[in-house]
Amino acid sequence: MVGVRHDDAQTADRQEGTGPLTTPSTPSPSSSSAFRTVPRAADVVIIGGGVMGTSIAFHLAEAGVRDIVVIERGDLGCGSSGKPIGGVRAQFSDPLNIELGHRSLRAYRDFPRRPGADIRLDLVGYLFLLTSDRQAADFAVSVGIQNSLDVPSRMIGPREARRLCPYLSTNGLVAAVHSPADGHARPALVVRGYAAAAARAGVVFATHTDVTGIDTAGDRVTAVHTDRGPVSCSTVICAAGAWSGRIGDLAGVPLPVRPVRRQLAFTEPLTPPAPRIPFTIDFSSSAYFHNSDDGLLFGLADPDQPDGFDTTWTPEWLALFRDVVRHRAPALADMATSGGWAGLYEVTPDHNALIGRSGELTNFLYATGFSGHGFLQAPAVGDLVRDLYLEREPFVDISPLSADRFRAGARSRPEAHVV
Repeated sequence: MVGVRHDDAQTADRQEGTGPLTTPSTPSPSSSSAFRTVPRAADVVIIGGGVMGTSIAFHLAEAGVRDIVVIERGDLGCGSSGKPIGGVRAQFSDPLNIELGHRSLRAYRDFPRRPGADIRLDLVGYLFLLTSDRQAADFAVSVGIQNSLDVPSRMIGPREARRLCPYLSTNGLVAAVHSPADGHARPALVVRGYAAAAARAGVVFATHTDVTGIDTAGDRVTAVHTDRGPVSCSTVICAAGAWSGRIGDLAGVPLPVRPVRRQLAFTEPLTPPAPRIPFTIDFSSSAYFHNSDDGLLFGLADPDQPDGFDTTWTPEWLALFRDVVRHRAPALADMATSGGWAGLYEVTPDHNALIGRSGELTNFLYATGFSGHGFLQAPAVGDLVRDLYLEREPFVDISPLSADRFRAGARSRPEAHVV
């Protein structure tokens, strides 16, 4: 798997306020990186050591699966998982994504007990800002679906939105949607928590290891080749994020995932401190902001961003954010910033995930293409992939997320979600 440089990952880790991925008091999940070779054989090889790969490793190990190897080109969490916004929510417009988000929220609330780590979860809620009657009507339908699945979201008016987030201007604001059960957490701490628990259960983490090829025979994968040697295996699970298309190509499994750069920035420390606000998103522009340590975090998806693996942070994109918030949250437009990150979204043609078992190779599983929702869905997806591997009935039907849905004539497609 391709990843960002080691020094980039450490910079991101410091900005997350998490320190290194391992501590002297826990088993080192990357201890295998000290060796020149990888294990010669494994029951399961997971490609990708981000939040998805470590979640899958934890859930499999917890279920009693042994001989698991996670292969990661860089440090754990050095790719997309090291640089997301950390939002966790169940506010989606289709039942499948709502279920994935809702189940993951429950798991994140329980994270201090299982697997046992503080992830700095802050349930400040999510606040979507709506500026047209059409948006309000669409979100009202989504809220009805969410409520039917026990998600406590609700439509609110502009005045209540401003009460929740004092930075807002209500000019042009038609309505908003708020769910108090949502919030944000620290992705690096989640990766560390899952990896440490998995390592204690015997999972081997082969970091700083490149996947160079995949052998197949008939309808099965037989081995994964790396720059530290081959690993014969019974099952391969692709959780390589934005790089999954490349892994799929090595196996002959089409995984339509494209990498798209997304950038964010941090304000300088604020005096007086920022009020505790929801994770706030202007739906029309995609601009968002929330509390982060002693300031705020800003973000916005540049609609003109070309595909590619470039993760260079370019402060010029902030002009797009400032133009939007000058109307929606004027005080934010002139706040000084102190650096930021660029990371990658793993985007599919319909912006829904790819989760399933390959139709070409029966022992090739995949969990990728989350289009910005991987972190918030990672615990639930760990559950799902565990059940796929064990051939158990999953908690929700994921057949609409099969990669085969993009084949000509395929009928099984998830609904395109509004949020």
